[in-house]
Amino acid sequence: MKVETNKEVDIAIIGGGVAGCTAAIALAGSYNVVLIDQTDNPPKRIGECLPPATRRILKQLDLLDGLDSPLLSGNQSKHLKHIGTQSYWGNEQAHIVDLLRNPDGFGWHLDRQAFEIYLREAALKRGVNCFWPAKLQSAHFENHRWSITAVAKDKASNDTPYHFKAKFVIDASGRQSQFARKIGIGRQQYDKLISCWLMLPNQEANKMSTISATEIGWWYSSPLPQNKRILALQTDPDLIDRNVLKDVNQFFKLAQSNREMANVIPGDCSEFGFHQTVAANSTRLNQVAGQQWVALGDAAMSFDPLSSQGMFNAMANAVQLTELMIKSDPTGILKPESLKEIQTGYTDQLDRIWAYYTQHKRMYYREEMRWKDAPFWKRRH
Repeated sequence: MKVETNKEVDIAIIGGGVAGCTAAIALAGSYNVVLIDQTDNPPKRIGECLPPATRRILKQLDLLDGLDSPLLSGNQSKHLKHIGTQSYWGNEQAHIVDLLRNPDGFGWHLDRQAFEIYLREAALKRGVNCFWPAKLQSAHFENHRWSITAVAKDKASNDTPYHFKAKFVIDASGRQSQFARKIGIGRQQYDKLISCWLMLPNQEANKMSTISATEIGWWYSSPLPQNKRILALQTDPDLIDRNVLKDVNQFFKLAQSNREMANVIPGDCSEFGFHQTVAANSTRLNQVAGQQWVALGDAAMSFDPLSSQGMFNAMANAVQLTELMIKSDPTGILKPESLKEIQTGYTDQLDRIWAYYTQHKRMYYREEMRWKDAPFWKRRH
């Protein structure tokens, strides 16, 4: 999708995932927004669970009604209800957290790719100037504006550069934090957790998510739409043979050796879907906001998947940023004094979120002491 060159905009958002699209949708009514992403279509990825509290955000952005619209080919919804989680953590007894009494109702097991497509389409409908596939090439600050250059990556473009001048930039490019990296902002890594996952057919009647601690980390399994199931192992890369991570059959056999995973996956399954190993560690930018820019979602700070708050945090973060900007800049002009107030207020918000997250992450890992002398758990205790 192409836009004119040398375009002046209020806000340039780098990254068209959950964080970037949510911010674009929330800001579109008050500012002229351009959204840039390097992928033509959202990729398949892990991170499929939305907690019930997300319902408030979706309703506020007028996105709730469209989320559960049926597939074009039939009456089946794109997403499943998330009714709760059974965890085997600290002992061998199941700890059940159901959502039957949650005031926000049930959550969702998402078709993640379909959800991101839905957000992209919503951004387009709200008048956001969307530009993809395009890769951020350069960013520099001059005359109170950010000069952004992106290179179009579709076959017809011949790598044509497009230029934008923006009063404000939001880096929503995920853990890569493309914009922040371009302007020299470093990133702190607090552990080396990875997540190895695959999809397989779902033949289990139990619709709850399952978490199971083990000596080298912890397993996670959850049903997905279209009769699929995700299976994931979270561990440190030095604690597992790389061949197990690369070979689907070896990985599946390892999963079957865990009692709780063996109970939720078919024992004779031979049909495997997408398989990938990705970073899942806790990281944070050394600076989450600066001169007329902020980082959002995973670009600012990434959470351990044990928190199940990655997507929710990205969306809540985007709405909080929007509310802060409108409060600090009621005229929509983005004056220097307003931008400074946004930078300070946003940094304070994220400092509080990070402090809360790290405190609860330590508490939860310390609840599992069965393998207290094993390297994975000693590192977290």
